[in-house]
Formats: sequence, C-alpha cells, structure tokens
Amino acid sequence: MKIAFDGKRAIQNFTGLGNYSRLLISLLCQKAPQNEYVLYAPKRSNRPLIQQFLKDSPLLRCYYATGLATCAKSLWRSWFVSRDLNAKKIDIYHGLSGELPLNISKYPGIKTVVTIHDLIFERFPQYYHTLDRLIYSYKFRKACLTADKIIAISECTKKDIVGLYHIAPEKIDVVYQGCSPVFSVPATEELKAEVKALYQLDDRFILNVGTIEERKNINLVVKALKDVPDIQFVIIGRSTNYVRQLYQTIQELGLGNRVKILQNVPFKHLPAIYQMSTLFVYPSRYEGFGIPVLEALCSGVPVIACTGSCLEEAGGPDSIYVLPYDVESMAEAINNVLSDKTLRDNMIAKGKEWATKFSDSNQVEGVLKVYHSIFNENITFV
Repeated sequence: MKIAFDGKRAIQNFTGLGNYSRLLISLLCQKAPQNEYVLYAPKRSNRPLIQQFLKDSPLLRCYYATGLATCAKSLWRSWFVSRDLNAKKIDIYHGLSGELPLNISKYPGIKTVVTIHDLIFERFPQYYHTLDRLIYSYKFRKACLTADKIIAISECTKKDIVGLYHIAPEKIDVVYQGCSPVFSVPATEELKAEVKALYQLDDRFILNVGTIEERKNINLVVKALKDVPDIQFVIIGRSTNYVRQLYQTIQELGLGNRVKILQNVPFKHLPAIYQMSTLFVYPSRYEGFGIPVLEALCSGVPVIACTGSCLEEAGGPDSIYVLPYDVESMAEAINNVLSDKTLRDNMIAKGKEWATKFSDSNQVEGVLKVYHSIFNENITFV
C-alpha cells in the first residue's frame, strides 16, 4: 500500500499531537516496511528532534509546500494536496490530527482515515476562542463524515464522536496510543542528581505535567495541599493566563515555598523527573486520553486522577480517581498514597502491568488493521 500522512503536526508540533504523529509514522516504517510512506507538510524544520525523526524513518518520503503554495500553506494543505495525492496514486491518506483535505472526496480512488484525539472544544467551548472553536468544529465534523474509517484514541473519544457528530459506531475503531519508551528506561543516578540540583527538587515531591490551563484543573491539587503534610508540588508545563489564578491560590494559602512551577523543561530531563517523583497527580476535567498518566505509570509512579472523561482508561483500575471539584477527596487520596507504602507499591506494580496494554506493537497492529479493513482485507500478525 502507498500511505500518505498529513504531516503538519509531525513537523511543526513538539508536544502531544506532534509526538503521536512522529511515533506512529516511525513505528509503521519500522514494523511494516512493505508499505510505501509519504508525508505532506507545509514547511521544513531543521530542529534536532525533527531531523532525528526523519532519520528514524528512512522509508518516509517527504513533500513540502513550494512556490506560491508557501504563501498560502493552509490552502495548500486543505485543498491542493488532494490533486498530488491522486497523481501519486496514494491508496490511503491518514489525517493524524482530526483533519482531511476538504476536497479529497472528489478523488474516490484515495481512501481516507482520520485520527480524532478529542472533541474537548465541543464539550467545553468556554475554553476556546469562538472563531477557533467554529473552525475546529467544521473541520473535525467534515473529516468524520468524509473518512472511510475513524481512529479514536480512547473509548471516551469514540463516544463523543458518536454522540456529538452522529457517526455510526462501526465506522470508528479505538486504537490506543503509547508513550515514548524512554519513560520505562531507568534514568542514571548521575542524570537524576543533575536534574535534582538543576530544578531544586526535594527528595519527595508530587508531580504534575501538562499545559497550565484552566481545564487541567491544577488549582484542585493546590487547594488540597493545605490538608497534606509538608511535601513539594512540582508543576511542569507551558503557561497560560490560568497561571495567575494558580499563583493567587498559592499566595492565599501560604504555599509559596511548597509549589514549584517549571517551564521549558527539555524532554530529555522528563523521564528522570517522573522517576524521582513520589506521586503523580493529574486532575484534568476532560481529556482525550491523558498521555502524562501513561508516562507516570511507565515511570513506576502511582497516579491520582479525576473522573469524568477517559483518565480511567489511561490509568487503569488500580490508580485512584476523585471528582474534579472535590478538594477534600483529593487531599484524602494524596495522604493515603503518601502514608501507605503497601498501597503505593501495589499501585506501582499494577500500573506498570496496565501500561503494557499501550505497547508500540498494539498501536501499530491496530492502525494496520484499520488500513486493511478499508479494503476488506484480513491481516495476521506473528
């Protein structure tokens, strides 16, 4: 098969959607080399991470916007790519981040797959600018209607697609994503010592990783800290205006010496930080999957998260879940994990076992089954 990908996120995004795109493409190149793989991206990138991704995907051919298209990259990606896909006799075009070219249905020879990570902009429109939300809603809905098959990254996201866009469930396959294997590899003691000194981390600390925004609900943990014995809370992520509210709560509760907010932490330091943490807390109100939860499990860290979306899918039955507005329950859960070594050890062991469900092999097999199902082909894996 000749398989092409929407490569905008793979080349230009360096967090969730970009990580998903790069990991999946690299895995397909490695584990299914019998196929041809093509990536379309609006522009090149010389960043080391991207160069390493391209090096790790030697079968991948890349095409970028050229000529007049460089002045209208969005138009190129949404309209003009389809003609090139047809000319190159692409069998499947996979939109990796909720979008497909708007006119691709004009070319019936090209089968289409779209990955939907979440529909948070539909569930919580208050967190988005109106114009952005309308654009997302139009593009995602149209992609779901157009696609031959839809990949949802969780059962929660599949339910949202069915309920909000009225798509037939049989058109949607759930294929769980994984996280980078580096989180399962023990960091060296030298790296841990370096990272601990660099970021001034205590011997014991609670960790949260993710964009610092209202939906992530980090204030819940800060408020709970007033009822938790003295332990450092380390927050790592890109800041938004929500951080002002966070600092206000920290100041009001007198927690300035206990809460540390870190930004621009390089990826190479994250596994060591995860592995040194005592507890990972992820109180988000809504997620499509919750990769940081999986990263924590792979790192051997117990997890507390919130109910209401997909986090139980990511964290498994042996993590602890509380309501996203219940400060008292959050404090109680934190205290229980910190004070009970037996509980903590069980959560770590069971968490690592649960994380094996999200292996690279399972993800690749799931995606390949989707590709072959479009042509009513069965595929057997050894």
